[in-house]
Amino acid sequence: MKAVILAGGFGTRLSEVTNVIPKPMVEIGGKPIIWHIMKIYSHYGINDFVICCGYKQYVIKEYFANYFRHNCDMTVNLADNSVEILDNHSENWKVTMVDTGVNTMTGGRVKRIQKYIGSERFLLTYGDGIGDIDIKKTIEEHNKSGKYLSLTAYQPAGRLGVLDIEDNGNVQSFMEKPSVSGTWINAGFFVCEPQVFNYLQGDSEMFEREPMQKIVAEHQMHAYKHSGFWKPMDTLRDSNELNNMWDEGKAPWKIW
Repeated sequence: MKAVILAGGFGTRLSEVTNVIPKPMVEIGGKPIIWHIMKIYSHYGINDFVICCGYKQYVIKEYFANYFRHNCDMTVNLADNSVEILDNHSENWKVTMVDTGVNTMTGGRVKRIQKYIGSERFLLTYGDGIGDIDIKKTIEEHNKSGKYLSLTAYQPAGRLGVLDIEDNGNVQSFMEKPSVSGTWINAGFFVCEPQVFNYLQGDSEMFEREPMQKIVAEHQMHAYKHSGFWKPMDTLRDSNELNNMWDEGKAPWKIW
């Protein structure tokens, strides 16, 4: 089974770094976040990846084309231009990188990689969100549901503490960063049947809008509720928080 990763957007909310590299290449602990995502899948035996490239795609292609040299110790003999690899830190991954256009929306990107998927089931996620997602369970629950599409749903915590205050000013309760009551959001980590491609049209189509709305209307979507850790890297603050977790050895998504 292949895992498809959407990695072609502009990442404008993280423009401090995305003016130089695409957001999936922003590093956590010295490795691009897309590497962390792939390690999550690889932990569950998914090692065949299709990356939907777009904005600054050459950075992603260069990284994986030269992955062996980026991640291994080596000796270069300048006299004869020979290279000796001293150890091997490479991954057992097959990585297909597809130019899905600079301005293409998420639905259009998925449609463009159809020829690399064919009639098989595939996994799909965003190139900027990580978590301790049990990929095996998402597939098992998808199987039970019999639906065309399953997504991972997550109940986020608020960024600020919540106070319950009486009219006289007395504080009845305080809850630090509570879950947003009753609200579940799309955290990606989809399981898709090939029928999903039938709902996708042109490059200007957002996967999360009309296609997913049609799938819901036809009762073909299932939600896997994830109660562990999940976090997108949308802003510089998010990037700093994720790097701090990694540096402190408290990265919940490091399940490998």
